[in-house]
Amino acid sequence: MEGRQAVRELLLAGTRRTREVLLAGDLDPAPILDDIIDLADEAKVPIREVTRNKFENLARTESPQGVLALAQPLREYDFEDLLAPNADGSDPFLLLLDGVTDPGNLGAILRSAECAGVTGVILPRHRAAGVTATVAKAAAGAIEHLRMTRVAGLPWALTRMAEAGVWSVGLDAGGDAAIHRLSVADQPVALVMGAEGAGLSRLVRERCDTIVHIPLAGVLGSLNVSAAAAVALFEVARHRN
Repeated sequence: MEGRQAVRELLLAGTRRTREVLLAGDLDPAPILDDIIDLADEAKVPIREVTRNKFENLARTESPQGVLALAQPLREYDFEDLLAPNADGSDPFLLLLDGVTDPGNLGAILRSAECAGVTGVILPRHRAAGVTATVAKAAAGAIEHLRMTRVAGLPWALTRMAEAGVWSVGLDAGGDAAIHRLSVADQPVALVMGAEGAGLSRLVRERCDTIVHIPLAGVLGSLNVSAAAAVALFEVARHRN
C-alpha cells in the first residue's frame, strides 16, 4: 500500500493486519502524517524511517508521497454473498467491470464506487487490471471499505445475478435509454462498465437486462471510463436514496 491517504485508510479500517509502515526520512511535517503515526502506534504497527533512496527502491508507484505500508492481502469475498441483501437489509448495488485495464482508471472507479454506496464490486480474473499498489493509491483507501471478488467470466456472473433477481444495467454510448430514466435503480441492481475504448464485450452486452447511456451535450462523443462510472454510479445512488 502506497500513498498517504491509502495508508491512513488501511490503518483506520483495521480490516487486515498491517505488518509495517515505512516513511521516507526527508518528509516535511503534515497533519496526515501525524494521523498515520498515531494510528500505527494505536494498532501496535512498527514504523520505520528509511533514507529516500531506499524508500524509492521499495516503492512500486510513481508518487508514493513518502509513505508505504506492508499488509496482508485483501479479503476476496464469495460471489454469492454479494447477491444477498446487506446486513442492514438494503438491496445489492453492484458494480461489474468488463476489462478495465488501466490501473489509474480502476482506482478512480473504485473510489467513486465506495463514495456512491456500492455494496460489491465484481472483477474478471483475466484480461483486466487487478488491485495493485497503483490501483490502491488511486482509490485513496476505498479498497479497504469495498467488498470485492473476481470471477472467471462476467457472462456467467450476469446469468447468475439474473437468477438471483438482480437487474444488470450496461452503460454504453449506444444504449436505448438515458441513465437518469433508469426505472430499476431502486431495486437490486448491478451497473456494468465496459473497457476503455472497446466498451462492453459482445457476450456481456447480450447478458445485460438493459443498456443505458449518459446524454452528452458537447462535441466529444464519449467520457473517460472513470468519469462515466462516477456519473452513472451517483445517478443510481440518487434513485436509491
